[in-house]
Amino acid sequence: MADKKSLGHEFTKGIIKENPVLRLVLGTCPTLATTTSLESAIGMGISAMIVLVCSNIVISALRKVIPQKVRIPCYIVIIAGFVTIVQMLVKAFLPSLDEQLGVYLPLIVVNCIILGRAEAFAGKNSVVASALDGLGMGVGFTCALAIMGTIRELLGSGSLYGHAILPESIPPMTIFVLAPGGFFVFGLVMACANKLAEAGGGKKATLGGCKACPMASSCEKLAAGEKCGEKEVEK
Repeated sequence: MADKKSLGHEFTKGIIKENPVLRLVLGTCPTLATTTSLESAIGMGISAMIVLVCSNIVISALRKVIPQKVRIPCYIVIIAGFVTIVQMLVKAFLPSLDEQLGVYLPLIVVNCIILGRAEAFAGKNSVVASALDGLGMGVGFTCALAIMGTIRELLGSGSLYGHAILPESIPPMTIFVLAPGGFFVFGLVMACANKLAEAGGGKKATLGGCKACPMASSCEKLAAGEKCGEKEVEK
């Protein structure tokens, strides 16, 4: 029973409590870039979820085989392999979605959510737990993108999935499909997530500096007490 509860927690934590976008503040670049419409938001979310689950499973299965010193390059190669497969499938069966996502689909390779979960969880836990962690984080990522995509497309274009929703008497506010509107909606949704977290006894989402980075555990500068970007001063 305890194991079932633990596995259930690994899945549900990524949806609300540790949502990668709204709580951990990761993957903000694809979040802002692909949420101009609900279709592209869901497409990006599902693509990232597939890569996240598959890479977590493989990395967890090979965690005792991959040498510690080269684990990050190995993780990137595994992630890149699955991203290539997903990209080829999208190009073949969903060309319109591939056109909407553009360069952000192959850039899933460097999505800090995926590499962060590989380093922080999959490389240290069982295959089943890693698969559930990836699925939960993927669902949380997709939900966050879908919420933002719905708001931005509805207010910015007056439609959902290309179908007109708002009456002609209400003109769309095009700023919502532009960068400023993306930041505004992102902040609004994150504020709501913070309120829900506070109501449940959780903490607010904070950037937390270098210690919040998914690669903090393997950062030599952080281990030495330095900060990213610090320049060495000649004595």
